[in-house]
Amino acid sequence: MNKFEQFLRHRQSLLAQFKMGDMTKNEFIKENYQYMESLGISPFTRVDNVKKAVYNYHYYNVNAKYWQWIANDPRNTDKERQAYYTESMNFYHLKDQATLALLRLIDFKAEAYYVSVKSQLLKDKLIEIVIKDPDILIEIDAYHSLSGSTDSDYLILHTKSPSIANALKSNGILSEDKRRSLTDSYINQKY
Repeated sequence: MNKFEQFLRHRQSLLAQFKMGDMTKNEFIKENYQYMESLGISPFTRVDNVKKAVYNYHYYNVNAKYWQWIANDPRNTDKERQAYYTESMNFYHLKDQATLALLRLIDFKAEAYYVSVKSQLLKDKLIEIVIKDPDILIEIDAYHSLSGSTDSDYLILHTKSPSIANALKSNGILSEDKRRSLTDSYINQKY
C-alpha cells in the first residue's frame, strides 16, 4: 500500500470515529494533520491526474483547518493569532486551486449547490461540490475512502471561492437553491 492509500484509509477511519461521536471536530482536525505530517508527503507540484488533485485538496484543506484551529487558541498573542490566520487563509487559497484543477481534470462532471449553514461567515457563500461519476471515483478509490458522508458513492468538496462559483456557473452545474449539506453535522460544528 502506498502512502496515498495509507492516507485515504486513515482518513476513512477518522471519519468513522467522528461520525460515531468518538472524536470531536478538533480531534479530527488534529489527528488528520498529525497523520499527514507523519507521512511526509508534500503536495504535488504537477497535478496531471485526479488522484494528485484529490490529495492536494485534502492536504491543503487539512492544513487550512489545522492552522485556523491553532489561531483560535486563547493563549496566542494578537500577532501570533494573525500569523496563524494568514497561514490558514493561504492554505484555503491553495485548496481552491486544487479544487479548480480537479474540476478541470474531470471536465466539471459534478453537481454543485449552496449549503445551509449556521455560520454567518459562511452563509450564502459555502458551496458543496459532489462528484458521483463512477469512473472518476474508481480512479481515486473514493468508494471506500473519501466521501465524508454515510453514502460513500461520491466525493464531497467545499469552497466559498467566488472564482470557483463563477466556473461552476459557466459550466452549468451550480444550482442557486440552498440544500442541507451531505456533511451537515461536520460543517455546522464549531471548532
